Amino acid sequence: MAAFNILIVAQAGRLQYEAALFAASLRARSPGFTGRLIVAVPRAGPLWPKDPGLSDPEVSALLTRLGGEITGFDAHVFGASYPQGNKIEALGALPARAPFVFFDSDTLILDELADIPFDFGRPSASLRVEGTWPQPALYGPGYAEIWRALYERFGLDFESSLDLSQPDEHWRRYLYFNAGVFYGRCPQEFGARFLDYARSIRDDPPEELACQSLDPWLDQIALPLVIHGLGGGRAALPEGWIDGRSTCHYRMLPLLYAREADRVVEVLEEVAAPNRIKKVLKGWEPMKRMVYQGRGRKARALFDRDALPRKEQAIRNRLRREGFWMR
Repeated sequence: MAAFNILIVAQAGRLQYEAALFAASLRARSPGFTGRLIVAVPRAGPLWPKDPGLSDPEVSALLTRLGGEITGFDAHVFGASYPQGNKIEALGALPARAPFVFFDSDTLILDELADIPFDFGRPSASLRVEGTWPQPALYGPGYAEIWRALYERFGLDFESSLDLSQPDEHWRRYLYFNAGVFYGRCPQEFGARFLDYARSIRDDPPEELACQSLDPWLDQIALPLVIHGLGGGRAALPEGWIDGRSTCHYRMLPLLYAREADRVVEVLEEVAAPNRIKKVLKGWEPMKRMVYQGRGRKARALFDRDALPRKEQAIRNRLRREGFWMR
């Protein structure tokens, strides 16, 4: 398979430490990765009231030592009002016509990425997702009407996006991804379409979306439209690689300890152990307490991984009650 580039976003606060942990896990677990690791950092500007740049020079130095290429980009559409838009605007910092994979910074690499059978001509994203959007009102419009309005807005064929093995008005019938990881053949092509769709939905939502929240779901609303429009879909990558054997989008460290497999915890603690990594990551309070001081293992003992609550919110609530929630 041809080499591909990886894009992650880092900025002041938690994301810079997550990015360093991502880079450390990439180098430790995927020695066959031969592409570029591009760490996109939003520049200060009108859409960022506070400077979003990396605030810890030790993180910057560690990212560079781990092979990360720190690259600035400007926010022209989203910025602080919708920081999830970073992943959309940062795509413009990548070289055109070079296959790419975007990962949220709160991702751990578990195994060799070069083994994943990506077909970059058929983009896709993570299917580890709950039915978070839309939330149809009792008297409508329903899933089909809402999604159809979006496909028609952008001249896309709605019917061919459906999973007909799922019942009508079940959320899984409609194309929906976790925007924590996605990939394609050209970041400029993908990013331009992603930005166009997301901005259109934000600024002029179809009337069928009148009762729907767009924040924080805007990226996950636009993403399936982009992927479908570029010839991809839910079956473009065999199951079990992304958010499975090769990667874990853990979201928050307490969630990782509560619900992920033993192997994920082992990789986290192994990757974080070297002194050159620990010296930097202990500046991140959740990392210091959950990993280096052992509170993560205590939080883990509260849950049975074979009988976890169906909804993530229930896990979060238990962690809060027991005093283990950190972000």
